[in-house]
Amino acid sequence: MERRRMDAALLVLFLGHLAAALEVPLDLPQPPTITHQSPKDYIIDPRENIIIHCEAKGKPHPSFSWTRNGTHFDIDEDPNVTMRPHSGTLVVDISRAKAEQYECVYQCTARNKHGTAVSNNIVVKQSRSPLWSKEKIKPIVVQEGVSLVLPCRPPAGLPPPIIFWMDNNFQRLPQSSRVAQSLNGDLYFSNVLRDDSRNDYICYARFPYTQTIQQKQPITVKVLNMDAINDTMAAFYNDTDLFSEEPADERKPSFLIPSGPSSSKTVLRGQVLEMECIAEGLPTPEVSWTKVSGDLPAKRTSFLHYQRTLRIVNVSESDAGDYRCTARNQLGSVHHTIHVMVKAAPYWISGAPRNLVLAPGESSVLTCRASGTPKPSITWAMNGIPIENSPKDLSRKVEDDTIIFTDVQPGSSAVYQCNVSNDYGYLLSNAFVNVLSEPPRVLTQSNKVYQVIKNHRALIDCASFGSPIPKITWFKDSRSSTLDGDPYILHDNGTLEIHIAQAHNSGRYTCVARNSIGIYENHVSLEVKEPTRILKQPEYKVVQRGKSVVFECKVKHDPSLIPTMTWLKDDGELPADERLIVDSDSLTITDVTENDAGVYTCIMNTTLDHDSASAELTVVEATPTPAVVYERPDPPTDLELTDQKKRSVQLTWTPGDEHNSPIQKFLIQYEDLLHHRGHWHNLTEVPGTKTTAHLKLSPYAHYTFRVLALNAVDFSRPSLSSRVYKTEPAAPDENPTGVQGFGTEHDNLVISWKPLSGLQSNGPGLHYKVMWRQKAVDSDWTTVTVANNSKFVVSGVPTFVPYELKVQAVNDYGAGPEPAIAHGYSGEDLPVAAPENVQAIVMNSALAEVHWDPVPFKLIRGHLKGFKVYYWRERSLHKHNPHHVEKQILTFSGNHTRGMLPGLHPFSLYSFNVRVYNGKGEGPPSPTRQFETPEGVPGTPTSLIVTNPNLDSLTLEWSPPHVRNGRITGYTLKYQQGNTQTSHPIARSPSRHPTPQAPSVSPFGNVSSLVGEDGALISWEYRGPEKNVYVEYKNKNSEAEEEWQKELVNGSQNFMLKGLKGGLSYRVRVVAKGHHDQPPLLSEEVLVTVPAVASRQVDIATQGWFIGLMCAIALLILILLIICFIQRNKGGKYPVKEKEDAHTDPEFQPMKEDDCTFGEYSDNEDHKPLKGSRTPSNGTVKRDDSDDSLVDYGEGGDGQFNEDGSFIGQYSGKSASRDTAEGHESSEAPSPINAMNSLNSFV
Repeated sequence: MERRRMDAALLVLFLGHLAAALEVPLDLPQPPTITHQSPKDYIIDPRENIIIHCEAKGKPHPSFSWTRNGTHFDIDEDPNVTMRPHSGTLVVDISRAKAEQYECVYQCTARNKHGTAVSNNIVVKQSRSPLWSKEKIKPIVVQEGVSLVLPCRPPAGLPPPIIFWMDNNFQRLPQSSRVAQSLNGDLYFSNVLRDDSRNDYICYARFPYTQTIQQKQPITVKVLNMDAINDTMAAFYNDTDLFSEEPADERKPSFLIPSGPSSSKTVLRGQVLEMECIAEGLPTPEVSWTKVSGDLPAKRTSFLHYQRTLRIVNVSESDAGDYRCTARNQLGSVHHTIHVMVKAAPYWISGAPRNLVLAPGESSVLTCRASGTPKPSITWAMNGIPIENSPKDLSRKVEDDTIIFTDVQPGSSAVYQCNVSNDYGYLLSNAFVNVLSEPPRVLTQSNKVYQVIKNHRALIDCASFGSPIPKITWFKDSRSSTLDGDPYILHDNGTLEIHIAQAHNSGRYTCVARNSIGIYENHVSLEVKEPTRILKQPEYKVVQRGKSVVFECKVKHDPSLIPTMTWLKDDGELPADERLIVDSDSLTITDVTENDAGVYTCIMNTTLDHDSASAELTVVEATPTPAVVYERPDPPTDLELTDQKKRSVQLTWTPGDEHNSPIQKFLIQYEDLLHHRGHWHNLTEVPGTKTTAHLKLSPYAHYTFRVLALNAVDFSRPSLSSRVYKTEPAAPDENPTGVQGFGTEHDNLVISWKPLSGLQSNGPGLHYKVMWRQKAVDSDWTTVTVANNSKFVVSGVPTFVPYELKVQAVNDYGAGPEPAIAHGYSGEDLPVAAPENVQAIVMNSALAEVHWDPVPFKLIRGHLKGFKVYYWRERSLHKHNPHHVEKQILTFSGNHTRGMLPGLHPFSLYSFNVRVYNGKGEGPPSPTRQFETPEGVPGTPTSLIVTNPNLDSLTLEWSPPHVRNGRITGYTLKYQQGNTQTSHPIARSPSRHPTPQAPSVSPFGNVSSLVGEDGALISWEYRGPEKNVYVEYKNKNSEAEEEWQKELVNGSQNFMLKGLKGGLSYRVRVVAKGHHDQPPLLSEEVLVTVPAVASRQVDIATQGWFIGLMCAIALLILILLIICFIQRNKGGKYPVKEKEDAHTDPEFQPMKEDDCTFGEYSDNEDHKPLKGSRTPSNGTVKRDDSDDSLVDYGEGGDGQFNEDGSFIGQYSGKSASRDTAEGHESSEAPSPINAMNSLNSFV
């Protein structure tokens, strides 16, 4: 019985593994599955809104609820918390609340009618970056050679901060085997040196969540030798920590941390183990590590901080044991043993429990296999409720870490929670059991194309779903047998593997999914591609500076893959330099410099694989070269054909010697030995930097190729021909062009076309499939085959019937593409009907308009070319004029129903008829009709004779005009005497048969004018037949008829009149002249006024010469004024000068001529006014006894200046009394100094 139970358990376990691979499509009913949730320990930024994630899927879509600290969290009652639509994610708005209020333990629940899933316990904590406590750090003075520890002690943050030491300039402090930072952030010195003295040892703490940095107060360290310590003892005694009173001698190592001979450390499985040993000593000790109980795990072990720290990543139970660190210098060594214990939070052994999809009646197991140190406990829940409190289910049995399901039935769907926990953590997993009955379906995309490189592994997917689990079988192409043996491997998930794919493995594959309910097929394709290989690798190059170099990289790849060539220099990107030219298969470097030296790598990538090759470039100095001789290049050599395809080939060659002139381009020519032997044709050109060309070819040709190189001198001689490359025949790619249909007889249809050339034929046996049918008639195509000809005649067809035509090229390998439809007509015949309802309308004495009805299309029997009007003058209506029967023809091309008959004779009888004509000829005439033209202007009398002249009379005799154009009713006699002219009607005979005058219709219309700078543009419309057309114009005020000036404008309907005078008006008309005996046809006159051109008045004030002249005059006046003032100020110009000379003051000092100062009346006293000094406000200057006032020399003290600056009046002499003069100090008479100051101010 136990054996059977064990076998059943193993079977159920196997079924469970198969079911684990299933993914339920979302369109099928299923319990909730949590797809995204926040981490267990969720640290938030207190400056941002709190977002606690909980996303789940299911059918129907689940609803969500939350617990906070183990109790229900009513979201609707908290205005700061919202839940995202169709999601369980919470968003906490902290703009109105503090983040501390939401530091709780949260759990999300997602439920629908099939079950309930729960999330982990999400512990929300806000990140903290507290400030450093303020402290006063005393300077540290140490003796050189001793050890030193600078404490950091950062504030506790969440998460812990990252510690680093820097100086005031934000530069990291250098660390070495002597100076190192410990794991807790303190800075350790194994021994200090004088160079360690500085005042900016600063510890920084960076808090990663808030991205803030806190700074400790700077620490000052001063390292002294013993003598310096004694000298500075007093200065640092009160406020300094003093270390190492004894001299620092060399000493063996000792550990600063850890302390003692041994210590212990606990680490969790999967985490990082870091152990450190920092030793002091002099000289600086070296630290090494060993594992006492085994070897260090080489791949997971690293040494940091100059061997002081041992780091082991992804710790496992095997890393437990004793580790020994040893510090050693020349004087000895010291050891420390660290006992490492490895604990483990719960972890999955074979993965978390997986969802089960079971059909009714099936059995399976749900396994929750986990481990940990200490051993974890396992508890089960169903839909969030402990399983012992859940409804009983006979099909379910719980055995420790396994739930066994037997003969499940619909309605047993649920979500089971497995909770594994110990002292170091917990695991919570949801797994549903979904009871479904579903036919199979294949989830892999239909008709998907898999591509793989030859000799590589191919994996073809067939992801499926069904309940019961479908069985997958594979077939290839014809489905003759299943693919279940070598070289095929069928995986449990339905994937088909081909370990080494070959070309014959390409094809169409079918995967079939079956279960007890149904069957489903899916088709995919596999394409095995050729690998990418570099055929010609770049080679090592040595090139002179300034020259060019080319690295070739010719590649072979599968033609269906798109290759991409990439070049690297020294494993990095190519420099952005226009001298580096990358082509499809080469790299060219022009004007090489020393910086171009290096290793160049070409990499050819496709979507499936790649290949690469490298070469080195060495640059050397250029050597002197003799005089350069330029010649045309040598012909290329080594022509090779590669990458051969049906319609293309790749041609490569080796360039010949350039002869000092770079090759500009290569010309590729071909010869077709099959169709055109002995003739070379240009095929394509490529730049001179390329040595390969991809040539597009035509089928059914025998190609040979040659290459010519071109430089600045000339083309090279052609290269030797390549080997013959024969392209396979194929069906034509194109059909003949120029297909048209026409008739040479009234009952035939000629179909013609432009034949294909030999190259266009694409194969032997070229012929043409000619097809035709009547248009607009539901008839089948008639087909004939024509060879060696470019036309075909169809006989016995109706006259002038539209046809649809097609000509298709065909050879022995098939037909060309579907030809386009051309259109044509069968042969024409003469029209069988004449125009009807023919009539004429007389416009004037020389013009008539003929009207007719159109001829039915069927009666024209051809392409309508136009109509012909036959007309002739039967006779003149005057009895004296003879008959005229000369026929004239006017042709009107196109489909018209009227036409003008110009140039008619007045007062005549005309006959006419109308005929339609096509490409074959004219049809029958219409019935002949007649019309009469009205009278016209008569001609001049044929003779004028003066007879019987007397003193007061004379007799005039004349003969009637030759061209009467009507009945003569009288004559007008004009005569003049001197400058006068008089007209008298004479002998006007009465009109016995008055003829109504037809309105004169001018063939001109829309006569207009436009005056511009170049002249007057005259435009008009003309509808007459006359060829001689003129533009006539004359002055508006001129009455003489002979003053009209003519300009011939044949063939145009506009003319530019030039040379018209401004300010005048002109009468302009357009004239058409026909036969000499017909009057001219005139247009309406237009009046053209040419505007007068205003004469340009020159503003003299803006002319440069005038401005210069005025400036010169002003400057001259200014110079004269300055000279005048200078001369006047020098003295000797006034009559008072002579009197002053007679009354010379003993203290008077003459003015210096060279200093231009006004000092004639100054003395040696310091208080006397100086040059430029100003007078008091009352306008007077007080003086001493030695001052000589101008008043002293006047009579009455009223001396004043004229307007020109001279004094008024003469001075007769000094007053008798000086006192009298002093009495005038307050008068208005100015002193000489006042006068000089006034003059200075003026100047």
